[in-house]
Amino acid sequence: MIVVTDVRFPAVLLLPIGAAILSACAARPAGEEGVAGAAGTAASLENGQPLASTAGFSGPEAVRYDPEQDVYFVSNFNGRGMAADNNGFISRLLPDGKIEQLQFIAGGANGITLHAPRGMAIVGDTLWAADVDAVRGFHRRSGAAVAIVDFTGRDVGFLNDIAVGPDGALYVTDTGKNRIYRISAGAISVVLTDTSLGAPNGIAWDGTNRHFIVVPYGGGHAIRSWRPENLSLQEIGTSPGAEFDGVEVLSNGRVLVASQKDSSLHLFAGGRGRPIIRTAGEPADIGVDTKRNRVAVPYIALNRVDIWQLPRD
Repeated sequence: MIVVTDVRFPAVLLLPIGAAILSACAARPAGEEGVAGAAGTAASLENGQPLASTAGFSGPEAVRYDPEQDVYFVSNFNGRGMAADNNGFISRLLPDGKIEQLQFIAGGANGITLHAPRGMAIVGDTLWAADVDAVRGFHRRSGAAVAIVDFTGRDVGFLNDIAVGPDGALYVTDTGKNRIYRISAGAISVVLTDTSLGAPNGIAWDGTNRHFIVVPYGGGHAIRSWRPENLSLQEIGTSPGAEFDGVEVLSNGRVLVASQKDSSLHLFAGGRGRPIIRTAGEPADIGVDTKRNRVAVPYIALNRVDIWQLPRD
């Protein structure tokens, strides 16, 4: 197991952020729980119904699809999003909407520490998850803890989403500090601190255009691209949405973004974004099923995940 406990950040400008943004990232009070189990009837975007709607989660914040196992991982706060309470967990959800294992990886069980997992990424057989005070690695098949990159005692705000770069490193957004971290071989560095990140939430690598897509929770209606080699941020699209959370890169240069402001998923193409799915509540960190061209949408407040079919073009 890799354990990193002594991480020194380079000198950077430390930027404060309003408490409202951090509280929005934390778990909201549970509301309507939605439809129990999977709704097996096929549906379309036009009639506004998901393919499946699964209740029974506990503050589900993010979804990551594993194409080899054909399963969705769902991270659950199970309490407050900033609490180091070691009761967070990660579920395994099947593509038909059935929960295969609710607590596949569980804080406080089998020697595992997991407080309030957020964004996830897969590298080889390791499922990485951002947490309150660390980025933690688990074996994606067994669920065993295999790595810890420890942020304890460091000046972080809200570690949020993870993307794998072309160099194999992990890139992690810090919504509370307007930062992006890079983790490589167990070492952490701050690669960008910039107010124009707008409280960065979701991050995804766009292999076609060779840049990251970074979306702001508190930075207005624009999404941006970022290339680490020149530290440049470029606006690449705007939409009526705002308070963006998850982001996924689709085919043909399209980008799908969860907007909590209007409870919608926005599709960006040609510099413009438009809502294509009206969601049941405020969508968090979405995950795309690349085998079926579907998107899984978690709702922290509803304790629920919906699965929608996406348009091909």
